[in-house]
Amino acid sequence: MKRKFIIRNILIILLVIAVIVGISYYYIHQNHKKYEIAKVEQYNYFVLKQENRTGVIDRNGNKVIEAEYEDIKIPNPEKAIFICYKEDETKVFNANKEEILKDYEAVEPIRLKNIASDLMYEKSVLKYGRDGKYGLINLEGKQITKPIYDEIDSLPYKEGELLVKQNNQYGVINIKGKKLIEIKYDQITVDGYYTDENGYEYAGYIISNRTEEGYRYGYRNDKGKLILKPEYNQLSRITEIRDNDNAYLLCAKNGQFGVMKNEKQLMDHQYQSITYEGTNQLFVVERSKRYGIANLYGEVIVPTQYHQIDITGIYLYAKNEQGTTVYNKNGTQANIDTNIAILNTSNDKYRIRINSESGTQYGVIGKDGKQMIEDKYSYLEYLYENYFIVSNENSKLGIIDDKEKVKIEIENDSLQRVENTEVVQAVMAGENLTKLYAKDMTKICEMKNANVKVQGDWIRIYNEEEIRYFNREGKELKNSEVYTNNVLFAKKENDKWGFADRNGNIMVACEYDKVTEFNEYGFAAIKKDGKWGVVNCSGRVVLEPTYELRGEAEPSFIGTYYEVKYGFGEVYYTDNK
Repeated sequence: MKRKFIIRNILIILLVIAVIVGISYYYIHQNHKKYEIAKVEQYNYFVLKQENRTGVIDRNGNKVIEAEYEDIKIPNPEKAIFICYKEDETKVFNANKEEILKDYEAVEPIRLKNIASDLMYEKSVLKYGRDGKYGLINLEGKQITKPIYDEIDSLPYKEGELLVKQNNQYGVINIKGKKLIEIKYDQITVDGYYTDENGYEYAGYIISNRTEEGYRYGYRNDKGKLILKPEYNQLSRITEIRDNDNAYLLCAKNGQFGVMKNEKQLMDHQYQSITYEGTNQLFVVERSKRYGIANLYGEVIVPTQYHQIDITGIYLYAKNEQGTTVYNKNGTQANIDTNIAILNTSNDKYRIRINSESGTQYGVIGKDGKQMIEDKYSYLEYLYENYFIVSNENSKLGIIDDKEKVKIEIENDSLQRVENTEVVQAVMAGENLTKLYAKDMTKICEMKNANVKVQGDWIRIYNEEEIRYFNREGKELKNSEVYTNNVLFAKKENDKWGFADRNGNIMVACEYDKVTEFNEYGFAAIKKDGKWGVVNCSGRVVLEPTYELRGEAEPSFIGTYYEVKYGFGEVYYTDNK
């Protein structure tokens, strides 16, 4: 009896240990798959170009590395890690020009692909080589992986994930070195799914292997889980369908297309083509050169019996030998003139009506179908609140409200909402005149030869003579309200520019033809007689106007060096004349 009791307790203990080990393994495994993209809070170091040689300066304009190298790469501008190239030799230095990472060979940054940023490299890892193989280290020199890969490269669109190759097969690891996708595919690409809120975080992976008949494609979701084996002739994600949890996949087998929702068959492989229409979330399907419509559930709601189907606004116009039949987006027939198209707007109160009976004329109806704005404009689009951008027969643009009252005269050559603001920008090209209007359509600014830029939470409009600032609702701001961290601010007096303190006291004499505000590094540009110089944040002239910078409307300086942007997000500083 006692022996049975002991054995039973031992079994219970072993079971508990097994559960603990299993749980621990799961959390460790999951934790290894997690990683954070390094954030750069402050730019401390910059590439310097002098006389076709490269060095490094810091944010104060001091030389950290003399310009004596053919090239220098700074993977993370917050940290003092400089990869320097000279005569087929690569060395890595710190801010004291001490060589570091000497235990590793062929240390290289990993350049990002298809990511819009002036930070061009993975910011927390480097690759290194040994005996023709590659591994990963962090910026402190700690080994992340042994040199076991034939290749390590960035994965397009996916910062923090790396495409690795072994034995002519590809897989994906993260910057912690943990495997996300097994190394067993001939190709791996990212499906391109993107949202403004999350970027490419929920994008999945299109995998493929080569067969005797050609490539066959499959799919893994954003977590790396295998959804579809590589057995399709063609495969792509319908990225217009915004659904982070579900991938809608257009797949072809033997020349016949179907649609999968993850691993679920949504539409059978029986169509010659399938096209997604995002406004109404419908599929236009083709079979034997006849077209029909299916909904997002894969149900055919308009039979495949038409020569042509056009979708304009909320109606489907299906044409065959008998003429045109108009359908609602749910597949029921619509009782509407075939010359009329109705478009939804972002405001449920309004719909745009297009009448093509005698030329194309635009108007507005309410949600009850009653006409609110007569069909008489050559173009019309909803702006916001109760405002509409309209165009007349002369292609001039203006703004009216839902009572057809003109709020901005129909006289402009271009008219648009300033990006991410409530401000409207109108341009009269013949007069080189730019006008800005606040949210309530009151004019807040008028300026000739103007440039308009959105910077942070404010709008900057400027030309050679003046600069003005407005917030996103159109309220005018002082430069001291915009550049809140600055001590000195651009000041114009008697048609000349200088700098004043926050109280308006002149601290740098107003004797320049043009100046810039101080940048985040504490330097401002000054211009006299067509040449640019530099002043620091205490008001001391660091460099008298010396540079003739053609094409540089407003140069940015660090110390005596000016910024050059030369494509692909790359930036360097120089004092080349």
